[in-house]
Amino acid sequence: MTEAATRRRAPGSGGGAARRAERTSVRIETARFIERNIPLFEILNAEALEIIEANAEILLEEIGVNFVQNPEALARWREAGADVQGERVHIPRGLARELCAKAPARYTQMARNPEKSVEIGGNTLVCAPVYGPPFVRDLAGGRRYATMEDFRKFVKLGYMSKWLHHSGGTVCEPTDVPVNKRHLDMLLAHMTLSDKPFMGSVTEPSRAQDSVEMCEILFGQEFVQQNTVMTSLINVNSPMTFDDVMMGALEVYVRNNQACIVSPFIVGGAMAPVSVAGTLTQVLAEVMAGIGYAQLVRPGAPVIFGAFVTSIDMNSGAPTFGTPEASQILYGAGQLARRMNLPFRSGGGLCGSKLPDAQAAYETTQTLNAALLGGVNFMLHSCGWLEGGLVASFEKFVMDADQLGVLHKFAQGIAMDENAQALDAIREVGPGGHYLGCAHTQGNFKSAFWRTELFDYKPFETWDEEGARDTVSLASERVDKLMGQYQQPALDPAVTEALSAYVAEKKASMPDAFS
Repeated sequence: MTEAATRRRAPGSGGGAARRAERTSVRIETARFIERNIPLFEILNAEALEIIEANAEILLEEIGVNFVQNPEALARWREAGADVQGERVHIPRGLARELCAKAPARYTQMARNPEKSVEIGGNTLVCAPVYGPPFVRDLAGGRRYATMEDFRKFVKLGYMSKWLHHSGGTVCEPTDVPVNKRHLDMLLAHMTLSDKPFMGSVTEPSRAQDSVEMCEILFGQEFVQQNTVMTSLINVNSPMTFDDVMMGALEVYVRNNQACIVSPFIVGGAMAPVSVAGTLTQVLAEVMAGIGYAQLVRPGAPVIFGAFVTSIDMNSGAPTFGTPEASQILYGAGQLARRMNLPFRSGGGLCGSKLPDAQAAYETTQTLNAALLGGVNFMLHSCGWLEGGLVASFEKFVMDADQLGVLHKFAQGIAMDENAQALDAIREVGPGGHYLGCAHTQGNFKSAFWRTELFDYKPFETWDEEGARDTVSLASERVDKLMGQYQQPALDPAVTEALSAYVAEKKASMPDAFS
């Protein structure tokens, strides 16, 4: 890496070529991350929270958690005072919580466009897109395996989506690129096709290291070591198992000051008890063990208390979404995270439907609302999720992205200034009048009500004359419109060239592998 690459670059810098690109680029509006001005819903009383916290300590001390195929992790825990028996780690009461207290309550993830950096923690909510589906679906092509071209299209849609703050990570799994190389193409897409913050690769520790090194090219080596430029997803292999791949990736990131979401992957009745209280106990224990371990690797490393929770259909065995139990767990986990003074990840546009239909809408809405009221700070899967996470849908992506605007509006709370009280308007109109022409309405109508960029509110006759299009058809048209308007955000050509060269060199250094 050149000396210049180790210094922080202002995004878009790099001489006349970059400045010309900046002048000719289209400025895409991106809303600031949500800062709530509303109270949160607290479903558990103090006694219930204390019971769950005490039971989680019992679980950690008496039952223990597994750190498999990771001698270094076992050695770290042993040195910290844990009782290590084989790969089972018994954590003394209070140790994990003491370690978790070293983590920051809030951190900033920097974007290459500083205006799009996000704050994660406290009263904020950062929305990121769907993560991980091997399939994609659209109105024209139906359901099919995802390709790298699909991936790039999703990154572009995310960049064009006003209410989406984060570019995410594996928005779909590009199955046409070898497993050991696709992370390079995905990172390159996030870095060059968008200027929003993004996530790193976690599928193998060396791929996490590649992510760090590519960020050092994009941001500068010194800047990466002093700032958080990635937030990456570390799933716990529930119940109570931390595998060497996920922990290896976590170790790479926290050593380099990059944030990790430590997230139990819970399907109630399969990987956790069927009861809400029992599941919350296991979630808390797993999170404390994972975050505690991150603090053993690097005290003060930024982390997020994660909870991906769904239930199971006891007849079919299929996961279910938008259920009351899942919302109860989300609300409870949010309270537990706040008591630990940690950022919280949960929620998303989750659904089990195979199509972006009424089932998808009902289930998604339940979880989006719970995320807002439950204190979620980082919401992965905010848009595009379909079929239990197996499918990323282009139409549902823009449908969900539109609804994120509702969360922004609701989170503002209710204004109580003189204009909002509207006494002058009430006096002007009086009994029996109407407000359409009054001064207050004329002065406020443009911003008074949230407006969709997707739904159809036209009269029946107009709607019918225009083809009687349903929401999915309208969403398909919006996808085409956004892609037609897309222009790549400016980036120093030298940085683009260096990133492309890094990817080419890495790919050439290893044979293709598809498993």
